[in-house]
Amino acid sequence: MSLSSAPDISQNKALLWLMAIACGLCAGANYYCQPLVNSIQHYFQVPESQVALTVTFAQVSYALGLLFIVPLGDIVNKTKFIPILMFCAAIGLFICAFSSSVAMLWIGTIIVGLFSVAAQVLIPLATMAVKPEKTGEVVGFLMSGLLVGLLLSTSLAGLLSNLFHWKVIYILSGLLMLTLAFLMKTRLPHIPTIQMSYLQIFKSMANLLGQERRLVYRALIGGFSFAAMSTLFSTIAVLLTSRHHLSDVWVGLVTLVGVFGALSTTKIGKIADRGYTLPITWVGLSLLACSWLFLYFGADALISYILGYAIINLGLATVHTSNENIIFRLRPDAKSRVNAIYMTTYFIGGACGSALGIYAWHHGGWSMTCLTGLMLVLSAACFALLDTYHQKKQIAAVP
Repeated sequence: MSLSSAPDISQNKALLWLMAIACGLCAGANYYCQPLVNSIQHYFQVPESQVALTVTFAQVSYALGLLFIVPLGDIVNKTKFIPILMFCAAIGLFICAFSSSVAMLWIGTIIVGLFSVAAQVLIPLATMAVKPEKTGEVVGFLMSGLLVGLLLSTSLAGLLSNLFHWKVIYILSGLLMLTLAFLMKTRLPHIPTIQMSYLQIFKSMANLLGQERRLVYRALIGGFSFAAMSTLFSTIAVLLTSRHHLSDVWVGLVTLVGVFGALSTTKIGKIADRGYTLPITWVGLSLLACSWLFLYFGADALISYILGYAIINLGLATVHTSNENIIFRLRPDAKSRVNAIYMTTYFIGGACGSALGIYAWHHGGWSMTCLTGLMLVLSAACFALLDTYHQKKQIAAVP
């Protein structure tokens, strides 16, 4: 079975919705612990620093999953592989739900982090099961699900903790993850794989970095853009509670305006499919830069902060959708490996952005935080310039 004869799932709305929900659930599962630190601390009667390690373990294990599990998507049967990953993630969620100690919670969190990368195997699968001209639209739709899942995860975890118990979100997510894994087991299309050993995967990934200049540029654009967003993520609760005296529930509600940006990715993907990836990238980077102006004045005016938060989410969604539309067309035979490289860089950018945001806040307050975010956007713009130059040079070289 060749790639060209692969089934086209772009018209199968039920399957696409199923995949989008799975992407959202897998992405959001790593963020449940963030708003629950206080509740978990009181439940286990341990120092807050120990509970805070849960957040770190979630991030590190997800990064390891991106690097060591996602590339397997090119050499194994994705139709079977994705439900297995989701089943393992569900086990991790249930371990968290029934944990009797903080160490048990850590184990569950690490398992969830490692195997919730199923979403990053699912997206390359989707691009291989649609016509090339539908790639952006389908990726955009799945990205909508993923981003909405991310935005809702912390709000729902906090809400269910306030209403019932902090463990409820883990039980419900575990059950939903199992249900989705079972439903997708029989519905995912079969996509051909390549014959390659696990060690050869990593050698080929190193070769990809050397051969595909656009992959490097686009990964760095994504990394710096997400770093700018993470600078905001790491300081949002501190600013809104100290300057605007909002409760945790209201902080969660403010972040929900980001759904506007998340839901726009399908439309952005359709525009990208028409070949407008470069203009879309520059529009996205411009939105990211402008957002920091609104966020800066948001220290005194809450409406300005909310507008800035909506714009930065739209900007990031625009840049990310444009990036994925480009990278998935570079090497059709290596989509999982390409995605692993891109998402690992993206994630490293996020981790660095969080650290820079906290450092800037402690050493220069909100003004320094905004300046840091803007500088990260400008760094992304530098690599976008290099990518534009490289692309024009390639077009000029074609006779």
